[in-house]
Amino acid sequence: MGGFLNSTIARKVAMALSGLFLVLFLAQHFTINFLSVISKDLFNEVSHFMGTNFFVQALLQPVLIFGVIFHFVMGFILEAKNRGARNIKYVKFAGNENSSWVSRNMIYSGLVVLAFLGLHFYDFWFPEMVHKYLESHPEDVARYYDELIAKFQSPVRTILYVISFVFLALHLYHGFSSSFQSIGWRNKYAKGLRGFTKAYAIIIPLGFIFIALFHYINNL
Repeated sequence: MGGFLNSTIARKVAMALSGLFLVLFLAQHFTINFLSVISKDLFNEVSHFMGTNFFVQALLQPVLIFGVIFHFVMGFILEAKNRGARNIKYVKFAGNENSSWVSRNMIYSGLVVLAFLGLHFYDFWFPEMVHKYLESHPEDVARYYDELIAKFQSPVRTILYVISFVFLALHLYHGFSSSFQSIGWRNKYAKGLRGFTKAYAIIIPLGFIFIALFHYINNL
């Protein structure tokens, strides 16, 4: 694996594949969270299933955590390699003529998303691990909804979530589309796929923003 990832092309492909995997998880995560807007009981039932199912907890969750770590580590490696290759500073810069602002600053939007993931783990994943494995509470199917909306009582935390999802949209807007280019997806469906990735990059983060604002307003 180490020898394979020594190639720049291989690193970009690995980065793209891990990104596509995380995009799938993001859609699943959004779907479950959106249930909290529709039905408290349904959200609790689905969250309880995801939190207690052996396949999800013992197999998918470790893969997901590895995917997150791998994607960001690979991103930092690629950024460092790219910066190291720029031995000559450009006297003139053509701006968006050659690349968009988003594509030139993926590392910064990625850092914001990484910081958001740290906050998200602090808010939900770590308390879940403590609740289940350290404090050994009995199973409570009804607890998930109340734990979710409690996080959006604070206007500061809600604003942080909203800002994070804006940067997630920026990161996805370039990253999702370029992932398919990195793995060589160039056929008659490429244009339609590009349109889909752009729509996804806007709709999913907006959906998360809606969920956060919905619960914050309901808490007032």
